[in-house]
Amino acid sequence: MPMIRTHLVPPSAAGWSLVVHGGAGGRIAELSAQRTSAFRAGLTAAHGAGADVLSAGGSAVDAVCAAVGALEDDPLFNAGRGAALTLQGTVELDASIMTGDGRAGAVAVVDRARSPIRVARHVMEATPHVLLASPDDALVEAAGVELMDPDYFVTEARRRQLERILADEEAPLTHGTVGAVARDSAGRIVAGTSTGGISKQLRGRIGDTPIIGAGTWARDGVVGISCTGDGEAFIQGAVAHDVFARMAYGRQSVAEAASSTFAAECDTRGSTGGLIAVTGDGSVLLCHNSAMMLAAFSQDGETVTWV
Repeated sequence: MPMIRTHLVPPSAAGWSLVVHGGAGGRIAELSAQRTSAFRAGLTAAHGAGADVLSAGGSAVDAVCAAVGALEDDPLFNAGRGAALTLQGTVELDASIMTGDGRAGAVAVVDRARSPIRVARHVMEATPHVLLASPDDALVEAAGVELMDPDYFVTEARRRQLERILADEEAPLTHGTVGAVARDSAGRIVAGTSTGGISKQLRGRIGDTPIIGAGTWARDGVVGISCTGDGEAFIQGAVAHDVFARMAYGRQSVAEAASSTFAAECDTRGSTGGLIAVTGDGSVLLCHNSAMMLAAFSQDGETVTWV
């Protein structure tokens, strides 16, 4: 049974909190020293983008979109450009965002929007819906998001990876998502998640990322959560909401709630993954039962990368 690891960071004196993640998984050969350095740089840049918003007195929702958007633009991560490829060699992107007052927006099977997280925000703020599949170009443009040719998202590295997977030379990529959770100086909590799914997935497959309560959840005064891992298991276990429920109704600490949820909903299914969380008092938690978790957060006034 995988070991469940947690790391808790106390509230920052800055009055706001932010944590980002770049996915969870095994210690694959991809993480050479050079690759590790590149991941750290990408995580640091994404955290910096969100921190700049919060340190200037900006909102948690702006900070989450800035941080996740930076990771969507970084081809190292499985979101936006550089996302995992379907069985047919195409890209289908999912994203969601939720604010602590109970509003949410999500998109799935996106193939042209440069920043799916910002389209998800538009769904939340400008439509009566929560989840839209294959949003049309007009909605993407209304969100102020650049439309790209689908080939923009497909990198040579992902093409070669799919070739190796189809030749049974490499195991399929079953993890890989990016996300951010922020609490701003007004105490508002927001969580956002974005992904390219899993390698060799069937067209139209949707994982936990755009499912509110599975991959993303936020509630002011309690917790905001962004998950990464075996999407089907996280959907079936309603992982993000389960952590919240254990805290809100079971009065567990965030570390206890996350560990209990992983034990009950992930370990029992033989699935792995991780999550990041920010609590009502601004504490930050990393929890995972996978071999590694890519993340960045502030501690003692410094940005710490977790690889």
